Amino acid sequence: MSAVAARDPVTELREAVLAAAAVLAEAAAGAGRRPPARPSLDQPKRAGQGDYATNAALLLGPAVGRPPRELAGELGQLLAATLGDALASWEVAGPGFVNLVLSDGWHRHGVRAVLAAGSRFGGGLAPAPERILLEFVSANPTAELVAASGRHAAFGDSLARILEHHGHTVGREYYFNDAGSQVRRFGESVRARALGLPVPEDGYQGEYVASIAAAIPEAADERVEIDVVAARAVEILLQRIKSTLERYGVRFDRYFSEQELHAGSPSEVTRAVSALEQAGHVYTAENAVWLRTTAFGDEKDRVLYRSGGEPTYLAADVAYMQNKFERGWERQLLPVGADHHGYIARLKAAFAGLGHDPDRLEVLILQFVHLVEGSERAAMSKRRGEFVTLDELLDEIGVDATRYFMLQSSHDRTIDLNLDLARSQSSENPVYYIQYAHARIASVLRHAGDLRVATACAAESDWGGPAVALEPAERGLIRKLLALPEEVAEAVERRGPHRIAAYALELAQEFTAFYRDCKVIGAAPEAVESFRLGLCVATKGVLVLVLGLLGVSAPDSM
Repeated sequence: MSAVAARDPVTELREAVLAAAAVLAEAAAGAGRRPPARPSLDQPKRAGQGDYATNAALLLGPAVGRPPRELAGELGQLLAATLGDALASWEVAGPGFVNLVLSDGWHRHGVRAVLAAGSRFGGGLAPAPERILLEFVSANPTAELVAASGRHAAFGDSLARILEHHGHTVGREYYFNDAGSQVRRFGESVRARALGLPVPEDGYQGEYVASIAAAIPEAADERVEIDVVAARAVEILLQRIKSTLERYGVRFDRYFSEQELHAGSPSEVTRAVSALEQAGHVYTAENAVWLRTTAFGDEKDRVLYRSGGEPTYLAADVAYMQNKFERGWERQLLPVGADHHGYIARLKAAFAGLGHDPDRLEVLILQFVHLVEGSERAAMSKRRGEFVTLDELLDEIGVDATRYFMLQSSHDRTIDLNLDLARSQSSENPVYYIQYAHARIASVLRHAGDLRVATACAAESDWGGPAVALEPAERGLIRKLLALPEEVAEAVERRGPHRIAAYALELAQEFTAFYRDCKVIGAAPEAVESFRLGLCVATKGVLVLVLGLLGVSAPDSM
């Protein structure tokens, strides 16, 4: 379900800056003129530079032929007139920045906005909502999910949650490669184990193959066709995969079987390849059927049908992309492993060959995961059966730690997952630190009591007003809360759940500083206690929200 847009003070402040810059642009260069680029509104990293700073005058100066510092002064005056009591002070800094110090009243209004928005805070702000199909994990059906699959599952699931919160409609799909030679080899491996024979050299090793063989009574009956054994083995593995993903908190709207693309007459594969052929992108050479992907920037053309008439994986992928398009998905997101980097160009070429905008197919490369314990890395090979399963990893460090550690780094960076750190219950463990902050807030609110908390958050509470100045730690925590909408937008733009993981940790750190510096229960006067309880409720709600976007729980006690 898409979130509903909720106004927040930072968005209003940004719009005020844009409006003031537009006024200056029009006055200097004529009606209808606007700043040449969108001005920034950032929180300065150094103390004493205001709560927010904008570069609007720096961008505008060269465009209108006026000194940026001069324009910055006029911009500050316009903002003072527009914002009124919300702006405590402003100054021109450096070559033309405008530093803004917002009033305590503006900060208190920010807490009100967070409380009013609730779980919708920071959501529903997508400027052009889309229907997005996110296909992820899609591990081959020849082994259980390995630990590295946990990165793909956490990434895809969290990205889907973030996209939905931003306002998009998202479908989650798992593409099951249950056709082709690898499935037959898997069936042969299962039969070999059932008969007590050596597994073929190019087959699949591992005790999981033996367990599957034991679960298929007909596996040892050589009168039963190997394809039947393979299909039954794949069915068993799919059920195990679904069970693991359910345990991991990952859901899919559909498990799409590759066999669906080869069924029927004509099949979807045949129809898709025919569409490419009619568009002039297919030719025959060396008894094989080729897609002219070089016409779209690929380094060489690619085979669709081998010389023996067997379709390649690319042919099925072309049909699958067309299937998703025909189902009305406007954008297709496909996170894949680092070993698929060379596949991007041919997929985009095929998508363009079908007549679609290749920019609407996004293939995201996820780098490798290394499990580290002490100074050793775990080696993993599905074919040899030497791997750590995702279930084993969950047994070791739990769902929450696994998901957070898989998400805390950008998808284009390799992860060294430190098992010792992930197990630890200390402030060094980021997921423990965040959850502990949430549990601490829950404890404070329990101590205050439901009635007192409800009274503190009531709209009629004055929360101290201008007579009671906010502490720096209170103001810092509020600004971090109000940064969420921009963090969500940035996570969507960069396809980066790691932005939300970093934000969650920073928010927990800001709350810890607030809790250290500001007494909550028993603070005087009573209005201060009321405000701080309201701030605790707002922070707790945002922690629940961002942990939810990561698929991590928010316990009330630890």
